[in-house]
Amino acid sequence: MKLAVIIVSYNVKYYVEQCLRSVLKALDGIDGTVYVMDNHSKDGTVDYLRPLFPGVHFIAGKRNLGFAGANNAVIHRTESDYVLLLNPDTIVGETTLRECLTFMDVHPKAGALGVCMRNRDGSRAMESRRGLPTPMTAFYKMCGLCTRFPRSRRFGKYYMSYLPWDEPARIEVVSGAFCMLRRGAVNAVGALDEDFFMYGEDIDLSYRLLKAGYDNWYVPSTIVHYKGESTVKTSFRYVHVFYRAMLIFLRKHYGRLRFWITLPVSIAIYAKAAGAMCSMTVVNIRKALGFTVFRREEQQDYVFIVSGEAVSTCRCIAMENGLEARFVEADGEVLANGHTAIMADIVDTDRIVNVVYDTSLFSYSKIIAFFADSPRENVLIGTYHPESRMVITCGEIFR
Repeated sequence: MKLAVIIVSYNVKYYVEQCLRSVLKALDGIDGTVYVMDNHSKDGTVDYLRPLFPGVHFIAGKRNLGFAGANNAVIHRTESDYVLLLNPDTIVGETTLRECLTFMDVHPKAGALGVCMRNRDGSRAMESRRGLPTPMTAFYKMCGLCTRFPRSRRFGKYYMSYLPWDEPARIEVVSGAFCMLRRGAVNAVGALDEDFFMYGEDIDLSYRLLKAGYDNWYVPSTIVHYKGESTVKTSFRYVHVFYRAMLIFLRKHYGRLRFWITLPVSIAIYAKAAGAMCSMTVVNIRKALGFTVFRREEQQDYVFIVSGEAVSTCRCIAMENGLEARFVEADGEVLANGHTAIMADIVDTDRIVNVVYDTSLFSYSKIIAFFADSPRENVLIGTYHPESRMVITCGEIFR
């Protein structure tokens, strides 16, 4: 088998469904298999998805193994040439997997490969290329020098923002949201370190690959990563797990450095964690007291670009969910440039606009390209799936 795709799921069954639809299209003509490892979800993920995707292997975990443990459970069961670790809150373009496999085949020293991840508005995600968080690199990131001097090879190292976006490039850290691994490399250095329950395991594995003599690569193929729908980032547990992972990495790989080098970074990590917890506490207190904060996200419009047959269904979905919606009929020939051709007529710049594309008319690659060509922070990606009569946006599911 050429490729094993592993998707770890936890209470996001509808995002997994969308991800699977895109992955199965991208696997057309490729000798590959998809595995969904469910981390003991409470939303009936496996029971819901198994009848919809009979060719996918579903594994119902009896407990939450974390990201590393769940991926490892599948990695050790497969024998494919390559393994792809893929987040459930992603959309993969139809050509992405083939392009990545071709690149890996012609670069035998490539241990891991990542892609150009797009945010919910089509902008490039900085996490697509990262440098190792050495004590100094982490310090530059935390004190703001990384943001202030993104083109500097010293200060901008955390996101390697001095590299071109439209060309393949060697990088140091491949994001676990989309991480294609060479089987031989995993066998040589070991799988994910399960000391990292969630977060940090991709950095650790990337570093071990580099130390073993492999290269880690970025290629400009694209996916969408909603970045957070598979996790709850407003909980104290998230803060604990995230910053604990940073400390584990620092102690594991830089514990032998001089105390005066690691101490400032450790203090900065604890300070960041404390600041995040304080902010959450203030928000929770305000909510408990009945105070509300206006957010632009609360005012959202929806533009459906769908087939004539789907208009009535989408109107019903919009009405039943109280959505402010407009509808544009398209047949694949219309709107060659996507929503950009009609933005002046439909967008109120003071509101969030979710542009929902009919996936029976537009390929996932085309939908991604529409947003990537002219990203606007208040214009967000949405999809309508006729098979399930479901609308998916970042943070909202409508049926």
